Amino acid sequence: MGWITPEGPGPIDLSKCVACGLCLAVCPTYQLTSEEQASPRGRLSAMAAVGEGVLPMDETFEQVMEFCCQCRACEAVCPALVPFGTMIEGVRAEINVQRPSIGTRLRDQALGRLISMPKLVSVGLRAAKTANRFGLPGMLGGLRSDPPTIVRGVEFDPIGEERGTVGLLVGCVMESGFSQVHVSTIEVLRRAGYRVVAPQEQRCCGALAAHEGAALDARRLAERNKAAFEGVDFVVADAAGCSAHLKEYDKWATGWSAQARDITELVAEEIDSGHLPVSATRRGPITVQDPCHLRHAQRIVEQPRAVLRAAGYDIVELDDLGLCCGAAGAWGALNPAASKALGERKAALIRSARSTLVASANVGCEMQLRAHLDDWYRIAHPIEFYWQALVEDGR
Repeated sequence: MGWITPEGPGPIDLSKCVACGLCLAVCPTYQLTSEEQASPRGRLSAMAAVGEGVLPMDETFEQVMEFCCQCRACEAVCPALVPFGTMIEGVRAEINVQRPSIGTRLRDQALGRLISMPKLVSVGLRAAKTANRFGLPGMLGGLRSDPPTIVRGVEFDPIGEERGTVGLLVGCVMESGFSQVHVSTIEVLRRAGYRVVAPQEQRCCGALAAHEGAALDARRLAERNKAAFEGVDFVVADAAGCSAHLKEYDKWATGWSAQARDITELVAEEIDSGHLPVSATRRGPITVQDPCHLRHAQRIVEQPRAVLRAAGYDIVELDDLGLCCGAAGAWGALNPAASKALGERKAALIRSARSTLVASANVGCEMQLRAHLDDWYRIAHPIEFYWQALVEDGR
């Protein structure tokens, strides 16, 4: 049958893979199973066969595609520049159309619509935090207990001469569960001379909807955010999954013109240009965990380290090729055993690094790490560590 929607990968992209196998070493699902169908190469072969009508889009094909955690590590090492992230999103959209089920409809509804309702997300996270007191298992056990700080609909003046306006994406889970990251982001940007606005009309970036094949909802959310952030100089996200998706909005929102940036990227530039200070205090070692959508999708590796060095920390590397921690958005909840195995692998690397401070620039990764590490580890965003250093230095 092949593809029946515009989302399905085209023959040119499908023909790019040369089956070299470089992706195998960095693919988390292949590393777990050693099975060809759990590798990018195997998935691309299956896509090509279905796209040409050689194989049917059946339950086996659906399972092979859905076991991909979309970390995009394969893209970073691919000599043929196969756009695997876009292709897997397109295939999942095809699956949703060609193989509709109650499960996919419920998932699309949750990730495409319900998650874009801030009050509903807030209620859900409060319930999860309450359940945490009784030992909630899995990633949700890694939620923070901090009370939320309201930033949506608020405008924050710069400190000193104004150098531009930044629109802050407050996100879905970030807004209610990790708003202290937003506070650090806002205060650091104010000190760099930026006016920070968090438009009331904004919604979830749509990354989770896109990853799960809810293409129409991903477009709807992108168009909503395009209108909400009209007129700002930058749109900044302080969750790597969100910033990666914002940078690909040209695919989802017509006429998207805002410059999307990850917060670590922008702050590193401001430190390098002298608009933000470097601490003279030495604060000891800190372990850096690279979120997949920062390291692989955006190729941002040095910037979080530059921010942490500017805060006075000595970087401890994990030397793991940036292998996924197993959070991976909704994938972790849908594949709990595989997610747990990857989480334990990452936690073991962090324990061997012998630092109780861990910097991670993505909310899902932070939750996953906290769920697999002991309470004495402090896991926070690089910008939080930097902002704390500025406060301690009296800046």
